[in-house]
Parts: sequence; C-alpha cells; structure tokens
Amino acid sequence: MNAPTRDLILALFAAASALVTTALSPAPAHGEDRLRDLQHDAIANNRSPAAHWGLTPNDYKQWDTHTNRLVPVYTYGTRDGGNEIDLSNYIGKHSPYRSEREILRMYGRLPDGTLNRQAEYMDQTNLFQIQRAALEAGKKYIFLVIFDGMDWQTSHASSIQQLNRIAYDQGRGTGTHFQDYQADGTTQFGWMVTAPHNDGTKYDVNTQTVANPGGTAGGGYDSQRGGAFPWSSAPELEYLTGKSKQGPERHPYTDSACSATSMTAGIKTYNGAINVDPTGMQVTTIAHQAQLAGLAAGAVTSVPISHATPAASYAHNVYRNDLQDLTRDLLGLPSISHPVEPLAGLDVMIGGGYGVVRTEDSAQGENFVPGNAYLTNDDRRAVDVRHGGRYVVSTRRPGQNGARRLSAAARQAAAGAHRLLGFYGVGSAKGHLPYATANGDYQPTWGKAKTAEKYTLADLVENPTLAEMTSAALTVLQTNPRGFWLMVEPGDVDWASHDNNLDNAIGAVHSGDDAVNVITDWVEAHSNWQESLMIVTADHGHYLVLDRPEMLTSGDE
Repeated sequence: MNAPTRDLILALFAAASALVTTALSPAPAHGEDRLRDLQHDAIANNRSPAAHWGLTPNDYKQWDTHTNRLVPVYTYGTRDGGNEIDLSNYIGKHSPYRSEREILRMYGRLPDGTLNRQAEYMDQTNLFQIQRAALEAGKKYIFLVIFDGMDWQTSHASSIQQLNRIAYDQGRGTGTHFQDYQADGTTQFGWMVTAPHNDGTKYDVNTQTVANPGGTAGGGYDSQRGGAFPWSSAPELEYLTGKSKQGPERHPYTDSACSATSMTAGIKTYNGAINVDPTGMQVTTIAHQAQLAGLAAGAVTSVPISHATPAASYAHNVYRNDLQDLTRDLLGLPSISHPVEPLAGLDVMIGGGYGVVRTEDSAQGENFVPGNAYLTNDDRRAVDVRHGGRYVVSTRRPGQNGARRLSAAARQAAAGAHRLLGFYGVGSAKGHLPYATANGDYQPTWGKAKTAEKYTLADLVENPTLAEMTSAALTVLQTNPRGFWLMVEPGDVDWASHDNNLDNAIGAVHSGDDAVNVITDWVEAHSNWQESLMIVTADHGHYLVLDRPEMLTSGDE
C-alpha cells in the first residue's frame, strides 16, 4: 500500500474511529483474485493442480517446514571486486564442497556424500567471508538481505505472478527487482548449501551452556540425493526433509537461527543457536566487526525484532527463543549472555513484536518478564533518550500513521546523533507486519488450519511497511561518515510458507523486493557499486512444488 493510499485511510479512520476495530471487507468474489482463489481452493480441497507443499502431489499441505534445498544467492558490487569478494572465489572449481579440508573446516567431519568434486555451489559461511573481505577492502556500505524461507521455487512463483507468464525454468530468473537489477554490471548469481552443523543439541538458557556438543544428527549435503541446482527435482524426495532411505546418513535441514549465524558469523552450528558455536562458545559477527572498524550497524525485519534472523545479526544465546535476552543484546543492555559487560548494541533496530503479550514463557528461562514477549517495558524505557538512553524509540500508536511516525523518529535520531528503535507489528498476527498478499490488497485467505489473518484499518495505518522501515534505517545509518552494515529481513516469506499459503508467500516476496528497491535507489543516490556491496539470498527453502506453474497467471496472455 503506497503512502497516499494509507494517508487517505488515515483521514477516514480519524473521522470514524469506530472503524478501528472493523475488519477489512469480505473476500472478493471467485475469479477476481486468482492467487487468492487458488490458495483458498487448495486448502479447502487439500489438493491443487497448480502446486503442492512436500512429497505428495495429491496432498497440498503435506510438508509445512524447512528443507535441505539449495538456495539462490544474488550479489551486487562483487564482480571484479577483488580476492574473496568476487563470487567466483566460492563457486565452480572453487566450491568448498570440492575440498575435504573445507568440509572439515565447516562440519568438523566428512559427512556422507558431501564431498563432491563437481560441485558448483557455495556455502552459507562463504557469505560471511564476502562481507568480511568487503569490510577489510574498505567498502563503506554493506547490505545483507535475507528473504527468510525463499527458495528458487518461491521466487519463481513470484515472478510468474508478477509477469503473468513463465519467463524462465532455471537460473537467475527475471520478474523481481533483485533478479533484474544489474548494479552497473557488478551483479553475480550462484547458489549455496544451507545445512547446519548438527541437530538435536540440548542447551540451558539459564546457564547458557550446551550439554551435548554435536547433537544427535550431523549436517551435510549430498547432491546425489538432494539435487545439484536450486531448481532440481530431488532424486530422493525424502532427503530434503532430513530423512534418508537411500543413504547411510540423513542430513537435517537448518533452522533460521543457525542458518543466519552462518551468514553473519561464518560458522556452522546447531539448530537453535544464535552466534554460538557447537559447544556454546560465543562468536563475533560481521556487525560487531563493522562497529569496531568505525561503521554503524543496523537490522530491519518484518517479523519480531528478536526473532532468529534479526537476532543473529548481533546477539548471543544458546537458544533462539530466549527472546527478551536477545533483544537486550541487540539494544546494548545487560543480558543473560552478557550480564556484566553488555554488547554495544545495534545503531538501528526496527521490526515487529508489538502487541505480543505473554504471562509465562518457559523457553525464556527464569528471568522472563511477563508482558511483551520481545521487549519488556523496563527495557524499552531504559534505552529511550527521554529517560537517559541512546535510542529514539518509535512504537505503534493508536490513530497515528506508522510510516510518518517512524520517519519522524528517524529524522530526530539523525539530527541528534542518536540511535533508532522502531517497534511495530500486529499482535493478533504474532507480531509480524500485515501480509500484502500477491496482489497487494491485504486480504489473506486460508492457510493450513483453514484460518486467515484479518487486519483492521488500524493495523494498516499504524504500521510502516518493510520498505518504509528500510528507508528509516538508512536515514539514521547514513549519518556515519565511515559507512554502515545493514541487515534487512523479509521474514514473513517463511511464516507464510510454514502456513502453506502461496498467496501470502508471493506477497511477502513482493514486499521484500520493495525493500531491496529502496536500497538500490539509496546506493544510486548516495554511493556507487564500487564502495557498496549487497547480498540478497535466503536462509533456507521450504517444499513448494509448482506442478502447473501456468496456473499462477491470469490466462490473459
């Protein structure tokens, strides 16, 4: 929804406050929104000729979580960027999966089938190496955009819906800004393994210790079972789900915490870990290194601020769901991981979580504070400049335009040399921003449980979009003359995919693509692709299979 439209809604909203609690209008009649109709019918019938999730074509929602699929990587400002920056250092003949030494470095062992002398793919840890090399080479602006849960099939579906045609069947693709943007000829394309070090590690959030380093199942990737390309149909379908019928060893799929840690800290670790190694030892992230080099650092997300991916930009914890402590690390407050000497904190943190209230939460340990699950009232007050803190704090407020409110806070922070904390979201939607859906009308239909999120006019007016959050972050970060590092996470691609909701997933890709566009516009206006670098990728895939992709078009062409 663009700003003028939202401004109009705000005017109507102010004139009729009763509309605050009124849900949006009913779903359009059958045929007016093809993707919405397709999704609704697929859930109603548990079958769709167009697509399915998982191993079984006649079961639309057979699989609702992550897979071992290879994931695309798009880079900008890397071609001819120098040693360890150019993508060619990590793909093709330089793939780490062609080297026993590199596999041992990543996994501490040689997983079954993982050594592949013909491998073309890279690893997630290589993305950390690219960012570190860029920092050491003096790049001023480094962007890491993680479309949580978006594999090749999801972006392909988005492209088909956007272009109203099937424009490709392999490779980089076209139809989204991140696929089409050339960055003055400096863009490159590859794909990577997302496997964890292990699954099944046990941890104690109160003592921040790991009981069984190595867990119960070690990670790895066997292209003979999972496929050599992101667009491959896996030779062994079960393999992608962390199971194995043909090989002696199964390879668990990653979660977002350990996956993001690989990209921000350059290590393989266990599922659930936030910037700790398989033994529980804390590791340094690229954001920490950027700050030590004099750059600013920020994170922006469409889901709650200390969810796994944004937390992995900066925090330390043995378990991803110790949410309030993760937020404390992000904001430079004493935490269970840093009780005496807190981390410096991010310069900008903007995301969701507003309205998510819990009276108890065993996952957060003994120091959990009833109230907001992500940000306690005391912590929010402690960081606020009005109470002696370092952050201009902008939160969702009844009847106030979220985009305007956040933008004003960003300008205030920039003018006063302060930091910025933005805290928004929809409480009834577990704290994430509203789904714009494939056609952008904010009217989701059924997911796997035959329920759909419904948003009030207030939900739309009082929340900024991910693109607007990204713009606000740049307003503050750009005041640092040394430069900055910024993570942006379109996190609701993953949430939609967990719900087997194709309409929402495509809409989330579009929303994330808008945020990428904000970044490239900023680089073109304020920098160039010699001093800037951006990586656009995902932390893992799901199991969307497009059986008849032409059905995602309107049929008008």
